[in-house]
Amino acid sequence: MTLWIVFVVLCLMALAFVVLPLYRSSGRLTPMLATVIVLTVALSAYLYNEIGEPGVPSGAGSMPGASEVVESLAKRLKSNPDDVAGWILLARSYQSTGRYDEAISAYEKAMELEQGQNAQTMIGLGIALMEQQNGQTSERSSKLFENALAMEPDNANALFYAGSAAAQSGNTALAADRWETLLGMNAPPEIQDLLRRKIGEWRGVPMEAPTIQAQQTDAIAAVNLSLSNEARAAMPGDARVFIIARDPAQPSPPIAVAPRMLADIPLTVELSDREAMVAGRPLSGFTEFEVVARVSLSGGPAAQSGDWFGSLIVTANSGQTVDLVIDQKVP
Repeated sequence: MTLWIVFVVLCLMALAFVVLPLYRSSGRLTPMLATVIVLTVALSAYLYNEIGEPGVPSGAGSMPGASEVVESLAKRLKSNPDDVAGWILLARSYQSTGRYDEAISAYEKAMELEQGQNAQTMIGLGIALMEQQNGQTSERSSKLFENALAMEPDNANALFYAGSAAAQSGNTALAADRWETLLGMNAPPEIQDLLRRKIGEWRGVPMEAPTIQAQQTDAIAAVNLSLSNEARAAMPGDARVFIIARDPAQPSPPIAVAPRMLADIPLTVELSDREAMVAGRPLSGFTEFEVVARVSLSGGPAAQSGDWFGSLIVTANSGQTVDLVIDQKVP
C-alpha cells in the first residue's frame, strides 16, 4: 500500500513541478504539454515497477525524492547500458525537469543503441535540443525532425515539429503542407484551432471571424461513396479514406477533409462547415467545389503512388446526393 502512495505522490510531484509551470507559461494545453503529462505518468509507473521494493516501510523519510528516483534509474543503466527503453525514460525524465544537457546525452545513447532507426527517439532528441535553445530550432534539431519524417511520413509528432521548423526557416508553404496533413489525420482537438490559424496565416487566407453561415451544421453536399472491385482488391482492409473538398482553381489548401475507413465503404458522406480546414474559409462559401475521395496506402491525406481515388465537381446546396466511385489509381 505504501508504494502505491509513493507512486501517486511521484506523479503529483512531477505534475506540480513540471507540468503546471509549463501550463502557466503557455496558457493552454499544447502538444508539448500533453506529451509531458503522459510521459511523466509513464515514467513514474516504470520507476515504481523497476525500483520499488515491497519491503519499504511507511513513515517520514521513507519516500525517495523525484531526483533520487531518477538517479537510481541512471545508476541501474550503468550496470545495464544496453537497455534502450531505460535510456529513453531517463532522457524524458531529465527533459521534463529541465536538465536538457543530460537529456540530450541520454537520447544520443538510445539512438546509438537503435542505430538511428527509431523516429520517435529522433523527435525526442530534437525537442530536447529545441528546449535547450529556448524553443528555437537549430540546424541539428531540424535535421532530426526531417529524418524522422522521412522514416515515418505520417508520424504526427514529426509532422508537427518538422512543420514548425520549416516555418522558422521561412518556408511557410512547406510548413502549411505538413500541418494540413496533420490536420487531416484527426489531430487532437486541443491543437486543431492552432493548426487552422497558422495554416491560414501561412497560406495568406484572411482570418475573418466565422459568420453565421459558416457555423451552420446542415450538410452542404452528400456523396454516395463506393469502390471498384479492382480498387478494393488492391488496398488493405484497414486503409484510411480521405474525402477532400477543394477549390478546382486553388486545390491547396483543401476546403474540407473528412477521414473514413475503407471497411466502412459503401457509405454516404455528408460534408458541412464542420469539416472546414481553415477558419474563415467555410465550405458554404463556395458555389461549387471538387470532391476527391482517396484511399491512402500511407495513412495520410497526401496522394502517393499506388493510392486509389475518384473525383467529381459538386454544386453546393443543390439538394442532390451524388455518386462517387473510387476507381482510378495514382501512377
